[in-house]
Amino acid sequence: MGESSIGVKLQQLPLFNFEELATATNNFHPQKKLGQGGFGPVYKGTLDDGKEIAVKRLSKASGQGLEEFMNEVAVISKLQHRNLVKLFGCCVEAEEKMLVYEFMPNKSLDAFLFDPIKQKLLDWRKRFNIIEGISRGLLYLHRDSRLKIIHRDLKASNVLLDQELNPKISDFGIARIFGGDENQANTKRVVGTYGYMSPEYAMHGRFSEKSDVFNYGVLLLEIVSGRRNTSFYNKDDLSLLGYHYSKIYF
Repeated sequence: MGESSIGVKLQQLPLFNFEELATATNNFHPQKKLGQGGFGPVYKGTLDDGKEIAVKRLSKASGQGLEEFMNEVAVISKLQHRNLVKLFGCCVEAEEKMLVYEFMPNKSLDAFLFDPIKQKLLDWRKRFNIIEGISRGLLYLHRDSRLKIIHRDLKASNVLLDQELNPKISDFGIARIFGGDENQANTKRVVGTYGYMSPEYAMHGRFSEKSDVFNYGVLLLEIVSGRRNTSFYNKDDLSLLGYHYSKIYF
């Protein structure tokens, strides 16, 4: 994809200039770094009017990152739902490409769910509210938006929490837009997070709504149990998923 076509696509969004975002993030100071996204670092910023933002900055050396960056623009700019993170705009100047999102003060679900102290703040009412919000966001992606979107990487670190711990699905870098009557697709490059992937996707590259629902099921078990699927082992060396399966069927 050429620089000119990238510029055209990005300029369909509200534009921020580089100086404005550099000032907002204290020149992308390490202390402002919130984490590492799929294609580059994410920084907290404050605009002149006091609005807090999250700035996703494309790593210049990442070829794959550019593809994911443009995919995120194509997907998230067409979506609007209370349980999806809101995109405010973008910046494209010279080699700099950035996306500007609403800032989520409680960061991601995994920061609460798997922290021995913070997880105590998640009583059953809050956990149910988080489960319900994720399911509403997923239903919108699959059925209620103008486009059918398969997220492909739904997991605790990609669910952000606002001030009241309401969930918002984020990180659409590897999401896929389905068109027309398409309900399943195949890929030779399996992307996502092992431990959440459905068997048919991990082994054969087939993905559909069902793949996201499988991800959602794993996430549901993590929310209810407070245990991380990929680090849960007992004496039989089972994952969280295998452990629950064994309790049901054996």
